[in-house]
Amino acid sequence: MEININRTNAFTEIHPCYKIDASYVLTSNPSAICVMFHVFLGSLSVVTVCGNLLVIISIAYFKQLHTPTNGLILSLAVADLLVGVLVFPLTMQFSITTCLYYDDLFCKIRDSIDMTLCTSSILNLCCISVDRYYAVCQPLTYRTKMNNNVVVIMIIVCWETSATIGTGYIFLSQKEAECDTACLIDTDVIPTLGLIFSFYLPVIIMLCIYLKIFFVAQRQARSIQSTKSGATVSKMERKATKTLAIVMGLFLLCWLPYFLCPIPVTVSRVNLPNALIEILMWLTLANSMLNPFVYAFFYSWFRSAFQMIISGKIIQGDFTNSKLP
Repeated sequence: MEININRTNAFTEIHPCYKIDASYVLTSNPSAICVMFHVFLGSLSVVTVCGNLLVIISIAYFKQLHTPTNGLILSLAVADLLVGVLVFPLTMQFSITTCLYYDDLFCKIRDSIDMTLCTSSILNLCCISVDRYYAVCQPLTYRTKMNNNVVVIMIIVCWETSATIGTGYIFLSQKEAECDTACLIDTDVIPTLGLIFSFYLPVIIMLCIYLKIFFVAQRQARSIQSTKSGATVSKMERKATKTLAIVMGLFLLCWLPYFLCPIPVTVSRVNLPNALIEILMWLTLANSMLNPFVYAFFYSWFRSAFQMIISGKIIQGDFTNSKLP
């Protein structure tokens, strides 16, 4: 494959699977680094798909897991699964650097899919934080305010909003006259308002909600004077909140460095190294792989469900009503 590059100055940072010759022609370069690049991302993609598929099958199959909270976790797992199916392959084919050498449409399509799924994950986490708020802070009204119908509406709104933002990116982003040094952090391509409403604002809301939940949970822990069963329920709710807060913490750890990239570009107009941007982008993709491991580590019923699915036990009979420990 050869792609002509019609400009006088060629970029020196090239994707490991391509090289540029003296005539400014980009050609494939199946080097050892290229093979390692594809094996690494390919492995992450497989683990991401398998892990989130286990979560989806578990929640869909076992009736014990048919709860409003798990409905939101299911929606989050679908977004993470699509990251493994769509975003990983597109990232391997069109990295930040090589994207500059292809038609602008390819870059926008990949970024649009990435932005849609990223926004969906953020909004799903935001909905989960609202669910946890009512479960811990208003337990008496939780079942009426967070029923299945409300959860379905929240999920629909999350995905419709995400699809609107992702689709709008293709049509609203400005077409560059010539390739820039970075495709994903150019402040002309990704408007500051988009970052605020698709990331910073939802994250601030989630942090405020979890902070409120933390103080209420601490107060409840000091003042529990109820029956043993009531104390057990309260303990379970706090554990669920702690687990989902860890999920959010991992999300911030993986995504925040990438979303901070536009700040130095905007403030000092400096271009960050392409290698650094790609590493941060791969870190964001890895987040979709981590969530299923968090569920398996903290929830015994998810571990049991995963074991039954992996062993093939669920195809040997009807275990939908099984009591998961």
